[in-house]
Amino acid sequence: MNLLTDRDQLGERLFSPESMIWRVNREMALLLGGGRALLMQLAHPKVAAGVADHSHFTEDPMGRLLRTMRTMWSIVFDDSPQANDSLERVSNVHRQVQGTIQAGEPIPKGTPYRALDPDLLLWVHATLVDSAMLSYELFVKPMSLEKKKQYYEETKELASLFAVPKAIVPSSLEVFNAYMERMLTEGTISVGPTARSLAQEILYPRPWILKMGGPLSFFITVGLLPQPLREAYGLTWNERKEKIFGILTKSIRRLLPLAPGQLRIVPNARAAEKKKARRTWPGT
Repeated sequence: MNLLTDRDQLGERLFSPESMIWRVNREMALLLGGGRALLMQLAHPKVAAGVADHSHFTEDPMGRLLRTMRTMWSIVFDDSPQANDSLERVSNVHRQVQGTIQAGEPIPKGTPYRALDPDLLLWVHATLVDSAMLSYELFVKPMSLEKKKQYYEETKELASLFAVPKAIVPSSLEVFNAYMERMLTEGTISVGPTARSLAQEILYPRPWILKMGGPLSFFITVGLLPQPLREAYGLTWNERKEKIFGILTKSIRRLLPLAPGQLRIVPNARAAEKKKARRTWPGT
C-alpha cells in the first residue's frame, strides 16, 4: 500500500490524510497512553541508562513526553520540510547518547549502550506503536483486525524514517505481537533501580499543575501497563481496580465525541486538515 498521495509525493507531507496512521495518531486521547509507553521504554536497562545520563528527565518527565509526541505529530502531519527537520533533530540527539551501564542494573556494569543501536530504536518504536493501538481501542473506539493490520503496516514506514533497519522490523502484526510478548517475558526487558527511580517522576509528577490530575494519570498508566511490568515496578492491581478501569475507559469513549476539536485533535493534524479543506473548497 502506498501511503503517499500524488500531492504528497511532490513534497507536501510524508503520510496521507487517508492513511490509518493519520486517523489514529490525530487523536489527543493517545496521550493517555504516554506514561505506559515511557515506563515500557525505561524497562529496557539501556534505555533507562541513556535517559538518566543524557536528559533532564527528572526535572521535566512530562515535558519529555510532550516533546516526543510533538515530534511524532510533526512527522505524521506536517509538510515534508518540517517533518524532515523533526527527524533530523531526533537523529542529532540520538548521535550524542551513548555510554556504559552502571553497577546494580540487570545487565553487567560497563555494558555499552547507544541510542542508535537498532534493537533499542526498535523497542522504543514498538512501545509507541503498541501503546497507540491500545489507547485508541480503549479511549476512542475499537479497531477491527483488518484496521489494526493496516495501521501496523503503515507504522513500518515510520520505523524506517527513524532509521530502524527493515530487516529487524516485525513483518506483520502477528509477528509484532509475538515480538512484544517475547521482549516482556524472556529477560531483555528487566526493570532495574534506574528505571524505578525514573518511574517515580512519571507516576508522581512534582509540578503542581500536574499534581491535580496526578491520581487519575497514575491510575490510567498502571491500568494500561502489561501485568509483568506492573509487578516489576512494584505497582499493585486487583479485580476491583480492573473493574473501575473498565468503567473509566468506557466513559471516556462515550464522552469523547462531545469534546471540541481543539481538545480532541492534535494541533498539527488540525492545522493540516484545515489547510487541506481550504485547498479543496470551491473557488480556492
